[in-house]
Amino acid sequence: MKIKNIIYTSLLALSVVSCSKDTFNEINTDPNRPATVPTPSLLLSAERQVMNALRSEAVNFRGAQLFAQYFSQNIYTDQSRYLISAGYSDEYWTNTYKALNNLNEIIILNEDESTKIQAQANGAGANSTQIAISRILKSFAFHSLTDVFGDIPYESYGNKDADFEALKRNPDILTPKYASQEKIYKDILNELKSAADTLAKYKSGITFGNSDIIYQGKNEKWFKFANSLRLRLANRILSKDRALATQHIQDAIEKGVFTSNDDNAGFVYSTGSPYEAPLFRATVTANRKDFAVSKVLVDVLKGEKGPFKFADPRLSKYAKPNSKNVYKGQPYGLPLAAGNLFPIDSVSLPGEVINKANANEVLQEYAEVEFLISEFNGWEQSSYEKGVKASLERWGASAAEVSTYLGKLPAANKENVLSQKYLALYGQGIESWSEIRRTGYPLFLVKKGDVVWSGTIEGKPVSYTFVPEIGNEIPSRLVYPLKEQSTNKANYQSALGNQGDDVQFTKLWWNR
Repeated sequence: MKIKNIIYTSLLALSVVSCSKDTFNEINTDPNRPATVPTPSLLLSAERQVMNALRSEAVNFRGAQLFAQYFSQNIYTDQSRYLISAGYSDEYWTNTYKALNNLNEIIILNEDESTKIQAQANGAGANSTQIAISRILKSFAFHSLTDVFGDIPYESYGNKDADFEALKRNPDILTPKYASQEKIYKDILNELKSAADTLAKYKSGITFGNSDIIYQGKNEKWFKFANSLRLRLANRILSKDRALATQHIQDAIEKGVFTSNDDNAGFVYSTGSPYEAPLFRATVTANRKDFAVSKVLVDVLKGEKGPFKFADPRLSKYAKPNSKNVYKGQPYGLPLAAGNLFPIDSVSLPGEVINKANANEVLQEYAEVEFLISEFNGWEQSSYEKGVKASLERWGASAAEVSTYLGKLPAANKENVLSQKYLALYGQGIESWSEIRRTGYPLFLVKKGDVVWSGTIEGKPVSYTFVPEIGNEIPSRLVYPLKEQSTNKANYQSALGNQGDDVQFTKLWWNR
């Protein structure tokens, strides 16, 4: 794959008589097609590309949302049992790198002496803050990519490591190297710190204006997002480099992370075609009914499974009742022969809040930050309760429901904190899948050999157990796009030499 800024060239072999160079340029300049795209437009495109890739049907609904057992398939159950097509990687990989190229273009336009003044036009904001925000969103995109694949082509703004050449401005680099996940994680931590430190000087400022769907241009919100994302990444590598991770965690918390749901980083989609949310496009526009809410999740929210033995008000937000006005989850991981055992109207489909056209797709939220702080402080109670409260409130629970739920909440410990974190991350498939891989929690997820449904069919007792098509446990990664094996073969093979075979059960660096 050619991971480069897209460059359009024309080779003109013309014999021009009595035509000056100035006249030629004037004739060939289209006033309706500016040579430079405004940076706010580039940011809007990048934000949409990142979220469309992150929530795409292939990598999210047929991958991470199933791996996390938030959704369960009916009719076609292969992906629930880890039979994942290699082609699922292509769209996610390609679209995320398109977004990264747009973000890199913003940085270039704000650095180049010939364009940096123009880049600030029409209220786009200072060069330095445009660069900082682009670095933050680049960090998020690279972080998501490496959590799916492991070693990937990567580029840093502040680190000129020879392995970081994914978005290099040298047009001769058509086949970029893969950087190790260890290098990527440690560099992203520095990128986020540096970008946040820049924005700390301009907290009251506005950058990109309303073209910024995530934060409407508010520098202070991006500042908090950078520190909160740094908290997430540092926590993930505590077991790999405790000293470095601790340094970043403490610094991020001290400087300022999310403190309420008002700080949540989310991309709100549109009700107008073709800009609706990905799940809406898949289930409403395309009328696909492949996914229901899993029995695992529904039973936990009912208080019938897991450590929380009481009803959860988020159930009515996460799922719809079936045709009999009952919440009933689709059994997870049924064999293909039993995929149509439950008619669509007999099980709960995704709820209206998550499945509307203008859904708010979250990159990171306040509840997660409090759960991370609780974990870092030895499963501390206060942050655990704040995280639960924040999640309940984000999903629209009433004050009375929040009070009742918190009154029944068992004390903080590893299982309870991580189980509540899992419930809060509903819809954020890749992040939840990453946390399951990292921690092994929650314990109530279906595992190989578990009975997923027992009943009677045509008068005969039947019992189905969970039998993965591939491997014995949740996939550790997705395989690289097929085109990388042909267009970037040498670097692809080098990555396998460093990381391991290109199969879905090769563990990533932070999970070994």
